[in-house]
Amino acid sequence: MAGIDSRPTQPTHPTPAGRPAGVRLFRDRRVTEIAVIAVMVFWAANFIVVKDIIGILPPVAFTFLRYFLAALALLAILRWSEGEIRLPRPGAGRILLLGGLGFGLYQMLWTVGLQSIPAGDSALLIAASPVLTAVIAVMIGTDTLNARKAVGVVLSFFGVVLVIAAGVGIELTGSPIGFALTMAAALCWATYTAFGAKVLRRHSPLVLTTWATIGGTLVLAPVGVGQLVAPGALGPEVVADLPKIVFAVAFSGLLAAALANVIVFEGVGLLGPTRVMTLQSLVPAMAVVLAFVFLQEPIRPVQIVGGAVIILGVALTRLPSRGPAAVPQ
Repeated sequence: MAGIDSRPTQPTHPTPAGRPAGVRLFRDRRVTEIAVIAVMVFWAANFIVVKDIIGILPPVAFTFLRYFLAALALLAILRWSEGEIRLPRPGAGRILLLGGLGFGLYQMLWTVGLQSIPAGDSALLIAASPVLTAVIAVMIGTDTLNARKAVGVVLSFFGVVLVIAAGVGIELTGSPIGFALTMAAALCWATYTAFGAKVLRRHSPLVLTTWATIGGTLVLAPVGVGQLVAPGALGPEVVADLPKIVFAVAFSGLLAAALANVIVFEGVGLLGPTRVMTLQSLVPAMAVVLAFVFLQEPIRPVQIVGGAVIILGVALTRLPSRGPAAVPQ
């Protein structure tokens, strides 16, 4: 991938299959976008899974287990795909650092911050990640931001605000330190996504995700292992709920972490970080729907309005720009 390019996306030379390369690119982008939306369903379902399991396992310990499993699975896939496992050159240190930020530090900052601020306030700050990603991506040159796309990003964020406010509520109370830690967590995830688009110019989404996951796992390990071996951490209830724990770690690790993040960065490479992160705004609305289906939690009218606003915002980011498109290649 060669980064941002202002060339037209539909060159006229035919592909081996006899179709213009632009048609093939459009098909790949459409399939990738559908796959990214499917990932948002996984992430929405993951909220329900995690909500159920962190009452049994400490949160960072659970996160460490899921990313440890994800790292093992991704290494196995990388070995099968490329025939060997080796550090990506150049940029191994950058990838490990980005993974430490996006997976490791993000999880710890968000978890600690959540202990001192309301859940709705935490969700609101994390929902700012697409806005932060768009700003960072424009600053470092991994995406472009026209007026229509900017309106779409802001509109999607407003829709998330409606969904959260009608659900757990937004109180804007709690510790200033908790707010700062949560905002720092959102910044970590936005930084990982925006700068990860640069890494994709040299390495595949599988290579990026594998080594970034390893970097995140290394950051999580001291706290996660410490929580697992702490006195009383693995009590009788853990043994009694072992099948539930195994399912939760497997779902969160293999689907919501390993597979999901490979697909997301395939999307970042083809669609750009801003558009992919705006799709993440769908997660709160999808979580509300899944909670209604599986937990019988009610859907409020304002949440339906919020979901519609999110979809409108996402749709605006999908509209093509006038003239030659600027897209990641």
